[in-house]
Amino acid sequence: MTQWEKLRQLPAVYRQQLHELYDRDALPMDVRHYLSAWIEKQEWQRAARDHDLAMVLFQVLLENLDIQHSRFVQEESFLLQHNIRRYKQNFQRYLDDPCGLASTILWFLEKEKEILQSADLAEQVEAAPQSSYWHILDKTHPVAHNDTSMQKHIQFVPTQKGIGVFIIYEYHHYLFSLVFLNSQFSLFLFELIDLLVKKELVEWQRRQQKACIGAPDNVCLDHLEKWYVLSLHALLCLFQVREFLSKLDELVGKVSYDNDPIKAQKPALQRRADTLLKDLLKSSFVVETQPSMPQGKGSLVLRTNVQFSVKTRLLVKFVEQNHIMKVNVSVDRYRRFNVLGTKSKALNMAESQSGGMVADFRHLVSDHVFRNSLNLISLSVTEELHVINFDTVFDLKGLSVELQASSLPVVIISNSSQQQSAWASVLWFNMLSLDTKDVKFFANCPAATWPQFGEVLSWQFLSATKRGLNDDQLEMIALRLFGKQRDYDNCKVAWSKFSKENSPDTFWVWFDGILVMVKTYLEQLWRDGLIMGFVSKGKEKSLLKKKQRGTFLLRFSESVIGGITFSWVEYDMIGEPSIKTVQPFTKVDLNQIPFHEIIRNFQILESDNIPENPLLYLYPNTPKDEAFGKYYSDKTGDNSPYIKYIKTKLMFVSKE
Repeated sequence: MTQWEKLRQLPAVYRQQLHELYDRDALPMDVRHYLSAWIEKQEWQRAARDHDLAMVLFQVLLENLDIQHSRFVQEESFLLQHNIRRYKQNFQRYLDDPCGLASTILWFLEKEKEILQSADLAEQVEAAPQSSYWHILDKTHPVAHNDTSMQKHIQFVPTQKGIGVFIIYEYHHYLFSLVFLNSQFSLFLFELIDLLVKKELVEWQRRQQKACIGAPDNVCLDHLEKWYVLSLHALLCLFQVREFLSKLDELVGKVSYDNDPIKAQKPALQRRADTLLKDLLKSSFVVETQPSMPQGKGSLVLRTNVQFSVKTRLLVKFVEQNHIMKVNVSVDRYRRFNVLGTKSKALNMAESQSGGMVADFRHLVSDHVFRNSLNLISLSVTEELHVINFDTVFDLKGLSVELQASSLPVVIISNSSQQQSAWASVLWFNMLSLDTKDVKFFANCPAATWPQFGEVLSWQFLSATKRGLNDDQLEMIALRLFGKQRDYDNCKVAWSKFSKENSPDTFWVWFDGILVMVKTYLEQLWRDGLIMGFVSKGKEKSLLKKKQRGTFLLRFSESVIGGITFSWVEYDMIGEPSIKTVQPFTKVDLNQIPFHEIIRNFQILESDNIPENPLLYLYPNTPKDEAFGKYYSDKTGDNSPYIKYIKTKLMFVSKE
């Protein structure tokens, strides 16, 4: 009888252990079941060290899966066909590490043997008389096997006939389980902690930090929550371990012997169990959506006396904790402002679409910012950072753990005129800082490299208009910042050059003025790629002078904040090109006439005073009406609703 067949015939309690063992994707139970005979015949221990043998077994495994798939095709087992095909695809990851596959399969086979040994021991103890128990114990347990005098050192207190055998068996059962759990901690739970807390969670937090400043990163918690749901099995196991250790305390009083491994191992195991539980629970409490105002430019900029919202989430679900755990809001220890409103809410499943446990604060308000007189470092209001903390207590089955989640640093403003500078601070911090609690970041603010900076600038357009900046546009911006360079990758931008309060001509003021104009008046034109935008005058000239008469392009003004202009090429009598440019259009103009109508109706006076529209082809060679036609109003000429403005206010005229 194969090992797998023996396992399938075990009592329900041991079959449950088998199901728990295979409740993971490393070796699917379907594969173990259908290939059981072949799997048990292979030399996995040698293959774990021998690459060539491991590769052979890897290839044969895939062939066996193909054979099994063909069998399911003939049997018309649609679901099993799908599963086997998926398992084969998953195994492909071992192509470069076949020894890893061999080690994995070997590990599962060894765990199966441990389950069989536990079941066999229980069966023999129940069937054997007390006099033969010591032979069983000596044969099956390594501790007893190495201590031939163990029997005479064992003491127990019989209260009735036969109770001694029961206590000895139960004591040995827990002793055996203790060794097993010790190995499980090292093989699975600590790896899970490392994966969740040190990798998956950290990566999600960084993605969230970048998403707050416009990055297209996915910050949905569903994937991470699935990891924590899987870890929930470990959490429940750890609660059982705590109960198990409590049971051992009772048994130690009834059964003990010299060099008792329970007394030696229990404290360490207790610390391990508590540490794992606390680490998992503490890491599972997060801020799902960062503080933001309904009408704000973005998250993390709050205005005094204006409501803001923020949502916290516990990534593990305990139904018995629904509406029990209260989340309280507080501010950082420097306490430069107060939070008003409903500052305590219960974690509950009703407010979450995924059924997770959330506390959604929708009506918080920050009051006046108190400047800290003890802070000797001179920072502007928009450079002062504040952290909002969320505290709760997890209390279940005798375990009490204090949990805390913190927001990313927020900037508190008192006037809308500070919005632009505040958002600049949020951009700079989240672009450069990995320490999300560094509220003194701007006291010693680092510079940004051009690759970092250029990427964040592109995110601003991407998040506002769904179209980022291309390489040519970024190159023009780099040229404006650093002058002509062979390579901009090593160039750096200082915070003071990017944005500093009371400096009206900073780079951010210019860039943000363009961004606001595009978002407000030109979003569709920008999204459709009709606006070249960031192009220097020199580059503009080199592009247009090679094109046919009337070719034009649209670019942002380098001197007028929030301005856009167009330039076109003309040719003189001897064929020399000449580049014409109009004064920039700003929000004053665009509030009255859509930019595409300005382009449509723009005219100049030729030498014989005949009005003519010089804009014929959008660079590189698209006819104007083909490029902009879909935006035009239905009425043209004198019937155009914009003609009166063009005649009286926006007739930009150039004479040759």
